[in-house]
Amino acid sequence: MSADPTVPVRPSGPAARSAHRAELRYAIGRVLPFLVIVLATLADLLTSPEERFDRFLIAAPALAAATWSAFGTVLIGSLAMATTALLTVRDGNPYPTLVAGQAVLAVVILAAGVSSHARQRREEELRRISAVAEAAQSAVLRPPPARLGTVGLRLLYEASDEGAHVGGDFYKALKVPGAVRIVVGDVQGKGLPAVEAASVLLGSFREAAYTAPDLPALARRLETSMARYAERAPESEGADRFATVLLAEVPDDRPVIRLLSCGHPAPLVQRGRTVSAVELSAPSVPVHLPVPVDAAFTVEEVPFGAGDRLLMVTDGVTETRDGGGAFYPLEQRLRDWAGEPADLIPGLLREDLERFGAHGLDDDTTALLVVREAVGAPADRTPAPRTAAVRSAGAPC
Repeated sequence: MSADPTVPVRPSGPAARSAHRAELRYAIGRVLPFLVIVLATLADLLTSPEERFDRFLIAAPALAAATWSAFGTVLIGSLAMATTALLTVRDGNPYPTLVAGQAVLAVVILAAGVSSHARQRREEELRRISAVAEAAQSAVLRPPPARLGTVGLRLLYEASDEGAHVGGDFYKALKVPGAVRIVVGDVQGKGLPAVEAASVLLGSFREAAYTAPDLPALARRLETSMARYAERAPESEGADRFATVLLAEVPDDRPVIRLLSCGHPAPLVQRGRTVSAVELSAPSVPVHLPVPVDAAFTVEEVPFGAGDRLLMVTDGVTETRDGGGAFYPLEQRLRDWAGEPADLIPGLLREDLERFGAHGLDDDTTALLVVREAVGAPADRTPAPRTAAVRSAGAPC
């Protein structure tokens, strides 16, 4: 059965590895108090009474506080107290020694129980905060639908920050009258400032994609939105970031795809078993790059018939290197996978990048596979927006 194409492919990657490590640490933490009790008891039984290995039992409730509930911590502490008492009597130690040892252990158990209760409250608060953060991140960057108009969409998306669902990479695909418009972008840097800038650009694309007459006009709207945001929030780190952007437009009734790059890596197009990079003759500068540039936009129009595929990626894919410093051979990999169903490509790409990269997926990574499934206007027969010529002049990005 093929993977569900409507959700990001995320069976592993940085977040999954982090979760696996956390689960392993938790499991070890749960077992460790009992291990201390067993080892201390065995050591005390197998050595002379003067050695007093029962003193190590005081560590059991302290360790339990890290992973067990307050009630569980007290129970483990009580087990340690009972074991200490039995070993003390067995070794023939005087009664005052037993009382002193039990009193010290009782104080440790009380402190461990209080610590465990405080930890549980903090964890609950963090769970609530994480749930809110996850909902907010999902609202910023939703997975694309499996199909829009005449194109299918398959996504690989990995944020580099541990535990994050959204990074500096962004994407969006919208069905507009007569066409499908798509954006894939990469904001400079990582962390919250990059997410902030990405959210501004995504909001701008969502609004402008329906009304902009062509891709150059759409690119100008992105630039304007970032400039206005910088004016409104000059103190924000996100307002200082630039972004590479690749815009695409797939008309319903023509077997072509139009592309406009603002400093973004060129996409790859697959026709049958032939794979090649799209030649972007004159990419514009990145959006919100703080340099004056007078160059005009260039829109490339590429044949894109039924069955063709176009892969739009960020530099998290193209700049992945192996241990010897060689770049990831994306074009060759797509040739190798030319016969694979589109649903499998994101998963294959993610697994291969993890194997190839010297440090795994250590950057925000996005790959959006656009599949031309049909040519001809579907249910929406509203006239398409006015599109740019193959070499369209306009203001720079």
